[in-house]
Amino acid sequence: MVTKKDSDSKKATKPKEKKMTAKEREELLIENFVGLQQAMTNLSIKFNGLSDNISNLLRVFEEAAKNFAQGGKTDNKDMLNKIDSLLNQNKTIAKGLVLMEGKLRGQSESPTTKFGANHSENIPPRSRQLPGL
Repeated sequence: MVTKKDSDSKKATKPKEKKMTAKEREELLIENFVGLQQAMTNLSIKFNGLSDNISNLLRVFEEAAKNFAQGGKTDNKDMLNKIDSLLNQNKTIAKGLVLMEGKLRGQSESPTTKFGANHSENIPPRSRQLPGL
């Protein structure tokens, strides 16, 4: 049977730590400094790469801004037509997803009853929402 005093004495005993000599401490410090220098060198290289990537990204944005400025207002109508086309495609996809969801859940509700028969007519065309374009 183990008494409380016996278990306390087992917990209290710790292995003695070995003290480092001055030479061992010096070698450990040198190893740490070398490791730190390697880490700093790697970090510097990564920052240079990041700087180059940011410069390239800025160059792409500048070219895009120039191209957009050169396009003029004639492209705006074309872009609005494309946006309207995407809006119509999105409506069609949404209706299809609602039908599929209804089939999967066993409902026989159609998208026109869920959204209202004139739901798509309530949305004004994009060209009316963007004045001056």
